[in-house]
Amino acid sequence: MKLFRFGNIGSEKPGVLIEDKHLDVSSLITDYNEDFFETGGLDLLQKQIEKHESSLPIVDIATVRLAEVVKRPSKLICIGLNYRDHAIETNAPIPAEPIVFFKATTAICGPNDDLIIPKNSEKTDWEVELAVVVGKKASYVSEEEAMDYVAGYVLHNDYSERAFQLERGGQWVKGKSCDTFAPLGPYLVTKDEIADVHNLKLWLKVNGTQMQESTTAQLIFNVPHLIHYLSQFMTLLPGDIISTGTPHGVGLGFKPPIYLKAGDVVELGIDGLGASKQHVKAFQ
Repeated sequence: MKLFRFGNIGSEKPGVLIEDKHLDVSSLITDYNEDFFETGGLDLLQKQIEKHESSLPIVDIATVRLAEVVKRPSKLICIGLNYRDHAIETNAPIPAEPIVFFKATTAICGPNDDLIIPKNSEKTDWEVELAVVVGKKASYVSEEEAMDYVAGYVLHNDYSERAFQLERGGQWVKGKSCDTFAPLGPYLVTKDEIADVHNLKLWLKVNGTQMQESTTAQLIFNVPHLIHYLSQFMTLLPGDIISTGTPHGVGLGFKPPIYLKAGDVVELGIDGLGASKQHVKAFQ
């Protein structure tokens, strides 16, 4: 299945894409949240759709806002420097273990919402990433069993303010957590629809110019290892999101660096997961 959410901020509804039809399933379930995943919502929703598909309202996504695909996940966990070429372009050593940081969940927004450059920012950067949605509670999971804990996958742009991240001391979270810095979507694609999550093309353009293009085959630490690894340090809850890192081509890696400014347009996508677009605006 391809799940999506739609509607104005604060009044979003759940939907499902079936054979090019975007269907409103708010009559069948409350939302895509922790409780939905924890109680086997994906299987139950599939059965409900089989019974009621013909009566579900069609959503015209050209006229509505697409929202973030999971409502209020408990955690948005990110992996840094997880593509070898990205580590090289930023003059960082290849990590021996996953580099883990968090983005504040207040950074999460819809896939096509505007990117707001933070107040006092001069180094706002882009990062196309594959994100994994956790399907059930996970603690001390083996690598062999890790994929059993995956609900699906989603496109994520891990926006970063490089001065806040690298020049202000402390952890990376300061440069990662500004409002609108985590657009998620358009779809949560269930794992059964992705034949090989480690062979997906991902790309990003700024103002029509290709900046990033790679494949998930280049991941240093793959999806099962990341789930296993993270579950040794924290309990992963249903609906939690793990963003797996970005390939080369970020603004920081250019000489001289290139950063976003008001008026820019960022487009990105991953095979099978769809594409998103953010218009860049200055903080008001």
